[in-house]
Amino acid sequence: MSGTAPVFAQSSSAAPGVSQSAGAAPAQPQSSAAAPALPQPPGAAPLARSSGTALALPQQSAARDTLGPGDTVRITVFRYPDLTTEARVSDSGTVVFPMIGEVKVGGLSADAAGEQIARRLKDGKFLINPQVGVSLLQLRSRQVSVLGDVARPGRYALEDTSAKLTDILAMAGGMGPLAADDVTIMSNRNGKVIKSEVNLPSIMGGSQSEKNVDIQNGDTVFVPRAPVFYIYGEVQRGGVYKLEHGMNIMQAISVGGGITLRGSDRRLEVRRRTSDGQWREYSAKLADAVQPNDVIYIKESLF
Repeated sequence: MSGTAPVFAQSSSAAPGVSQSAGAAPAQPQSSAAAPALPQPPGAAPLARSSGTALALPQQSAARDTLGPGDTVRITVFRYPDLTTEARVSDSGTVVFPMIGEVKVGGLSADAAGEQIARRLKDGKFLINPQVGVSLLQLRSRQVSVLGDVARPGRYALEDTSAKLTDILAMAGGMGPLAADDVTIMSNRNGKVIKSEVNLPSIMGGSQSEKNVDIQNGDTVFVPRAPVFYIYGEVQRGGVYKLEHGMNIMQAISVGGGITLRGSDRRLEVRRRTSDGQWREYSAKLADAVQPNDVIYIKESLF
């Protein structure tokens, strides 16, 4: 037989959805009856039959399946299971695939990446009209940082181009017991760093739900520690506690579980740092306001 033989030998009947490329050996005569369609799962969409195309995968949002460095993908070729490959997108945005080597997929959607690989396989005459599917297994190219008083500080991957502030805090395990109400967000928009503060209770209470802003790739969420006070002596649970707005000595004692049987609410002392940096001790009353970093001491009763 004259002419150049194709890389993969073809049977007398071409595989469904695969056609001969130019310059390949002519196909054997086929019967006039159309090749039977491959069985499909109930409700599944038929596979595309255009030349060198990507397999139709379950539909994802275009933003979500855009590939980037650090992402892990699975590449499959229809009717060639031995070519199934799982690969991590390199820092330069490429993956390595059998026969064709490195392929640039960074910045492409999963469908576009499949078409790129299919084109390379066809242009290299490794396969005739391949159908390639790319699915995203692990997303690592879009991440945000969560720092401060949260349960699990660290970097977290975004499943989409952005996520709500409350969703990001939930991924980090929620706010710590001494977390401040105001959360700081550092964003980079078009090369400009923007710093903003959001009051979380106002979002959760619904009065300012519009401030539940979108957190995008590269943003940093910082949860500062709230002002605190310290209480010890004849109190049930001495320790450090979050200072609520407008709190007085009586409320502070209640947070600590109340005074013990040996304690006296008439023998209260507060140790407070003054504006000159020195510590001063004061006799206090139950109605006195508590200030940040106050140390409250409950003395024993004299009788």
